[in-house]
Amino acid sequence: MNLKVLLPFRVFMDKADVTRIVVETIEGSFGLLPHRLDCVAPLVAGILTYQTEGKDETYIAIDRGVLVKAGPNVIVSVRQAMAGVELAQLKDLLEKQFLSLDEQEQKIRMTTAKLESGFVRRFASLQHE
Repeated sequence: MNLKVLLPFRVFMDKADVTRIVVETIEGSFGLLPHRLDCVAPLVAGILTYQTEGKDETYIAIDRGVLVKAGPNVIVSVRQAMAGVELAQLKDLLEKQFLSLDEQEQKIRMTTAKLESGFVRRFASLQHE
């Protein structure tokens, strides 16, 4: 398989001869082998594991995104990705950076929703006057 990890602003990684991929989806862990049927899967923040012919497993911490498998090509599109450190360090980075961003994003969305609803209420009250 050919594995490509895309970020919003660049190609993070492009590997050929990948024999196995494991990612985390909203339904749990999801594995891909070369002859798996084509599919699309939403990804949660987690660890992407892949293995190439004759090499050890490689780990990448990824943020939320989507995986698309079409023929021998597997494309993973995520907001952030990190590699190059040990698995234990990746898990710590994942918890500190990606999951804390999700909490911040939720707070921002709640604040935005409150502002929008306040604006709509005020606008509606102006029309009733």
